[in-house]
Amino acid sequence: MLQEPPETQYDLRFNIFGFPVRVAWTFWLGAVIFGWSLVNGLDLLFIQNPGEMFRAGTPGRLPLLILWMACMFVSILIHELGHAFAFRQHRIQASIVLYHFGGLAIPTSSFRPGKSFAQLREKEDLWIALAGPLAQFASAGLLILALKLMGLQVIALGYLDAMVPLGFTNIPGVMDGESIRSPGLFALVLFYIFPSVLWSLLNLVPVWPLDGGRIMNSLVVMGGGRREQALWVSVITAGLLALYGFRNGQVFLGILFLSLAFSSYQMIQQNANWRY
Repeated sequence: MLQEPPETQYDLRFNIFGFPVRVAWTFWLGAVIFGWSLVNGLDLLFIQNPGEMFRAGTPGRLPLLILWMACMFVSILIHELGHAFAFRQHRIQASIVLYHFGGLAIPTSSFRPGKSFAQLREKEDLWIALAGPLAQFASAGLLILALKLMGLQVIALGYLDAMVPLGFTNIPGVMDGESIRSPGLFALVLFYIFPSVLWSLLNLVPVWPLDGGRIMNSLVVMGGGRREQALWVSVITAGLLALYGFRNGQVFLGILFLSLAFSSYQMIQQNANWRY
């Protein structure tokens, strides 16, 4: 499921910081599906509060949807650039693919003769896996810092806490300041912080092949354990998240993690003969 999609003539291609990037057409489709309910909810909020919370009415669903897609694109690209720069730090070149399930940083070649991604030490693998979520978190942190320097509330963290109670609003000073009265700026902040925080947290759960699963694998092996133990953690965690998804009406989440649990179990049955 979480594999590089086949190339098509509709893919967008460009280079950034020397890394080849391919954006599959399915990335935009996935962004629409994942963001549609959020866009509709925000559009309704703007309509119901003209002149009270905001200086103007709603920009409209289409402009909001385009803004959401742009924020998703930048946020996930930064995530994958984190991985790509970590590869480069270890003298391995990488390419980036964005698709409907997010993104992939794919090692393509090594600057060191005889050195490949499969030969990296566990500590190096650990850093490469961490670099993506850290870059994405850092980008959200910079946006929050900019808002605080402008004397504005980061109300987006309040909406985030309402969905996933992680206590962001308890951080001192986050909710202090003036309200954001511009619908455009409000939407920009909300649309960027949501994927930058939630996507990073989702990627950090210890489920293979997510970043958290790779981190767990490195920690287990560094601690003297076997890769199969990390895969069992993946099976159990993915199974619990699938159960949570189905019980709470989040069918897509349930199907995704059920498939990842099954994939990890298959790898265990194959005596963990797997590689990156």
